[in-house]
Order: sequence, then structure tokens, then C-alpha cells
Amino acid sequence: MFTTLSITRRATLGATFGLAAALLTGSVTTTMAQDAKPVKIGWAAWSDAEFVTKLAAKLIKDELGAEVELVQTDVAPLYQGVSRGDIDLMMMAWLPQTHADYFAKIKDRVETIGTVYDGAKLGWVVPAYIPESAIASIEDLKKPDVQEKLSSTVQGIDPGAGLTRLSQKALKDYSLGGYKLQISSEAGMLTTVDRAMRSEKWFVATSWSPHWMFGKYKLRYIVDPKTSLGEAEHVDIIARKDFKAENPKVAGFLSRMKLPIGDLEAAMFVAQETSYDEAITEYIKNHPDQVKTWVGDES
Repeated sequence: MFTTLSITRRATLGATFGLAAALLTGSVTTTMAQDAKPVKIGWAAWSDAEFVTKLAAKLIKDELGAEVELVQTDVAPLYQGVSRGDIDLMMMAWLPQTHADYFAKIKDRVETIGTVYDGAKLGWVVPAYIPESAIASIEDLKKPDVQEKLSSTVQGIDPGAGLTRLSQKALKDYSLGGYKLQISSEAGMLTTVDRAMRSEKWFVATSWSPHWMFGKYKLRYIVDPKTSLGEAEHVDIIARKDFKAENPKVAGFLSRMKLPIGDLEAAMFVAQETSYDEAITEYIKNHPDQVKTWVGDES
């Protein structure tokens, strides 16, 4: 009886410990899964930033199996957030000039992952129906009749943008003291442009390439002889310190993710005509080799 009871008791205890171990293992596994933090990507509400950020987010989730959290805010808080580690990365560092001030303050606390696209450009645009004999250069804005037709206004975007800072500099460089830079947002600027284009009203607006507006409207950049608005730039991905070491798959993918600027502008135009989700799905479908190169062997 004693032997039988001991065997039974041992079996019962063994089963109990086995169940406890199983529960413990399951609990640890669940906890570890819950502790896997999503990749936090910051972006500002600019059309090019929205497309590349949401494209990267979809591929990181679908191809690499990592969760992604998108954080939208203004550009200055983005740089601060990445430098403090509150945000893992951002895909819209316009360098070497447009975001020079922001980058200089945090460059020692971040790491560069890669370049999303080259040949980015800032400038001021006018509609093609304005004769070049009237406005070919920023210098031409000084003409009294031109200034009157433009209502002494340059249509701008958000206050924190590098383009806004450089446009304010351009007003000084070209002695355009009679002009006002209308600070608004990208959406506000585009509403003004759309309304003016419909009535063929004269305007000058701050803009950049890549942008879908060049696919919808007939616009041209005016010459900036003093290069106050900078020259061709590259748009980089910057991340918090140690991101590469902690997220090698995602960092490897991002280091290879590079879009031809023409492809990007075409995709951005599709996004405006449909939605960003549809445009991203279409882009992935139409560029399988490119996506395969980005994902590499680490997926």
C-alpha cells in the first residue's frame, strides 16, 4: 500500500509539476511576445514622406514579420524624438542643407541607416501659363507688375519645414521685403494652388521634388541664381543609437530601400488619385525585383 501510494503520489506530483512547467513556459513565451516592441517610425505630413514611410511599414510587417507603429508629428519633434530614443527612426532627413540645423544638433546621438532617394530639390514654382518673359527667376519677382499680380505673396507650407526657413532666407537674399511668405501647411498650399490653377490666376509657391503636384499640374521651377533654396539633396533614414544592433533585419532592409525619384513621383500621384494604401499595394505588385532586393536574404 505504501509503495503504491508513493508511486501514485509521485505521479500526481509529477503531473502537477509538469502542468506548472507548461503553464510557466507558456507564460514566459507570451510575455516575451508581448515585450517585442514595434518599430516606431516617425513622419511629417508631407506626401513623399507619407508614401515611403507607409511603404516601408507594410514591407517590414509583411516580409519581416515585425510590428510597426507610425508616429505623425512636425519635423522638429521628429529629430528630437529620434535623438532621445522615443522614436526609432525617420525616413525624411533632407541633407545636406534643408535640415542642416536640425541634424547638426542631434548628429552625435543618431545613426544613418541609408538614403531613400537622391536628387531631391527645393524651389519656388509658378504655373506654366505665366510667360517666362515675365517670371523666369526669383529676381523677376521684384518687377512692380509681377508683384501686383502675385499679391506680394509667396505661398508656403508649415512653419517647421526646412523649406520655410530657406524661403525666408531667400526673401532677404533677393531683397523681397515687400513680399509675405504665407506660412500654412502642405495641404493649405495645395488648396491655394488648385484654386489658382482653375482660374489661371498668377501665384508663386514653395515646392519640392518629388511631389505628385507635378503630375497633376503644369508647373515650372523658377531659377534661384543665389542658390538660397539649396541645390540637389539626398533624403536619408536616420535612427536612434543602437537601432542597427538591436534590429539587424529591419536596419538591413532599410539600408537597401532606395527609390528612383521618377518612380516615387508616379506612385505619389497614384496615391492622390486613389489612396496611399492602394498606391503602395500597386507599387509592390509592379516592382517585385526591387522589393526582393530591398528585403534581401534576411527575411
